Amino acid sequence: MASAAGVSVSTASLAFSGAGPIADATKQRVLDAAASLGYSGPNPLGRQLRSGKSGIVGVVVGDALRRAFREPVAVQLLDGLVDTITPLGLGVLLIPGPTSPEQPAVDPLVESAAMDIAVMLWGGTLDDPTLEALARRGIPVVVVEGHDLTDVVTVGIDDRGGMADLAAHLRDLGHERVATVTLPFGPDRRGGLADTARLQDIAWSIPRRRLDGLVDAGVQPVAVYETPASLVEHGAAAARALLAGPVGSRPTAVVAQSDLLASGVVLGARELGLRVPEDVSVAGFDGLDLPWLAPDVLTTVVQPIADKGAAVGLAVGRILAGETPEDEVLPVALRTGTTTGPAPR
Repeated sequence: MASAAGVSVSTASLAFSGAGPIADATKQRVLDAAASLGYSGPNPLGRQLRSGKSGIVGVVVGDALRRAFREPVAVQLLDGLVDTITPLGLGVLLIPGPTSPEQPAVDPLVESAAMDIAVMLWGGTLDDPTLEALARRGIPVVVVEGHDLTDVVTVGIDDRGGMADLAAHLRDLGHERVATVTLPFGPDRRGGLADTARLQDIAWSIPRRRLDGLVDAGVQPVAVYETPASLVEHGAAAARALLAGPVGSRPTAVVAQSDLLASGVVLGARELGLRVPEDVSVAGFDGLDLPWLAPDVLTTVVQPIADKGAAVGLAVGRILAGETPEDEVLPVALRTGTTTGPAPR
């Protein structure tokens, strides 16, 4: 191909890589010659071997992929991440997480797959085995909404502050009996009412921060229902457990830690013959568009999901460029809808 273009092999290589000075006319002559010969460019594997870089960002999802892709937050976050790193010539390897305690704590891909950097979604506890495995390999990590960790960049949101704003909104409406439906406390992914011992054993930081946000605003939940995943059916199961009691003993408001869980609570309340918000107020977290919940419009805390993904992508690019970006916390905002109202008398 180089001889067909009348240039040296090194010049032809520069035409494809764009890594050095080359005249536009010469570059075009090389590309035209390659097109006429049906040559698409240097072997990517060979380029990886020469550079020592894979061009791959390992994204540790932290859950089964079939369940993660039912969660709009995960999908929108990945969209923001991929849109940001694609122009950098980077690709994504999705790595699932264990779905039960019986499965290996660390996916084999974490131990062996080629990657230049890893992104951990909804993880990064102090003793996370995946984080430890990546550290052993010397792979830098960006953690999404995890604990503050030494030598690990974290991108998150002010979810604790957002939940405090939501709790204050309910308190101002006169609600005193507030229950909450949470995201999983840890990799064991239990479901059901959480007792005091369970509340002291929360491994993952997101449910802990969002519970703390309620308390910050002076709301001590009368019941905490833990779910194994952020899915509508788990929210509906929580509603059946929390709202089946008689008037005067059941909660007058339910705060869910995701919009999918909150929408399940709304559907479960309807099944029980309760009106939302006249009999029970329901609020969520995420700011998702849920047209199928009509005529209800969920009261929620809106987080910038795509922007969060883009911030993760920018952190990835800066780390791979040899920089050390600061941790970033993005703001959230309360959005009132039709699912919250004054506490019933």
